[in-house]
Amino acid sequence: MSDSPASYRDVFAVPDFRHLWAAHVLSVMGDQLARVAITILVYERTRSAGLTALTYALTYLPDFIGGAALAGLADRFPRRAVMVATHLVSAGLAALMAIPGTPLAVPAGLLFLLQLFSAPFSSARQATLADMLTGDRLTLGLGAISITYQMGLVFGLGAGAALVAKVGVSTALLIDAGTFLVSAAIIRWGIGPYRPAPRMSEGRPSGQWETVRAGWAIVARDARLRTLLAIACCSGFYVVPEGLAVPYADQLGTGTAAVGWLLAANPVGTVIGMVVLRGLRPGRRLALLGPMAVGSSAVLVPTGWTPGLAATVALWTLSGVLSAHDIVTQATYVRIVPADRRGQAIGVAIAALRAAQGFGIVVAGLAAQLLAPASVIAVAAVVGALVTSIAAIRWAQAASSTFGAPEASWPRDDTEPG
Repeated sequence: MSDSPASYRDVFAVPDFRHLWAAHVLSVMGDQLARVAITILVYERTRSAGLTALTYALTYLPDFIGGAALAGLADRFPRRAVMVATHLVSAGLAALMAIPGTPLAVPAGLLFLLQLFSAPFSSARQATLADMLTGDRLTLGLGAISITYQMGLVFGLGAGAALVAKVGVSTALLIDAGTFLVSAAIIRWGIGPYRPAPRMSEGRPSGQWETVRAGWAIVARDARLRTLLAIACCSGFYVVPEGLAVPYADQLGTGTAAVGWLLAANPVGTVIGMVVLRGLRPGRRLALLGPMAVGSSAVLVPTGWTPGLAATVALWTLSGVLSAHDIVTQATYVRIVPADRRGQAIGVAIAALRAAQGFGIVVAGLAAQLLAPASVIAVAAVVGALVTSIAAIRWAQAASSTFGAPEASWPRDDTEPG
């Protein structure tokens, strides 16, 4: 396989990818709009900041449950059909949420279900990308999807809040339902039926829970997959600043006006990092995976000295730049997993990643009750750098034993677990 880097022009030259990307844009819009609309509804009804924050936080829990339990649908059924079906269900749930006057528990529960179905959709999409794009184009395709999501986080919440304020919660949720319907139509008629019936391997599990267990077993048996997953889960350390942005801004004495700058730093840095990585040879990216993962946490250590808003934003942005290694991690992980088990293996990664990030933020929040936020971030950065260093060393050993020198090789699309 050529070690020359692909370009985004190469990726968007694939018509099916353009359609899948457009559907992803609508999906991101729908997800953000639903979250904002329901949290605004909760606040309007209760005037409780605590309940509002809890409602928003709970929208991340379904990713953990869905990734563990539902992602295997992408291996049991045609993946295009899974994406279409989950978006049609999401459209229906959003429409039900738009019914005015229902008890708060109803739209909150519907939002939970809506987010739950995003896990099988994501697994089916990632697995389809691996069939749609080959070689380095897969890495850039995943990068384009991730950049779109990061930009959705930067602008989506503000735009969603403005839209809800203008048209009201019910109308905004109906618009949300419309985005899912259009996205489903784009996927159904704009994308070819990649692997319409995933191949049946000998001993393949037939039931949903058998599929779930098989997916976890695939990851557990392969040292490369375990190590890549461990590196990805180390994001639970460098995500801590996101959870402590508000109290950290208060510690700096800058007030809530600085919170937006702090929260935007990591997503903006991630986008910059992805653009920089695009210009590197694929083998070089693979060699930088470990060092960049370690650096994502290590550069946050000076935050412990509360260096001021500008310096903090610079440090957090740099952490985001280095966290762009996650695209290389994702692409390598997807390549290694057998094609007929990709859906569930991706679901395992989604569940583990959400668990690590949620646990990291919760522990940091509890620690911040006893220590200054800056100190908590610094401790998380030190521990994260040490833990990630161990995972990075193990990855270098696993990669060299399979692929040869990391900078000279790139995982093949048909690599099977050893």
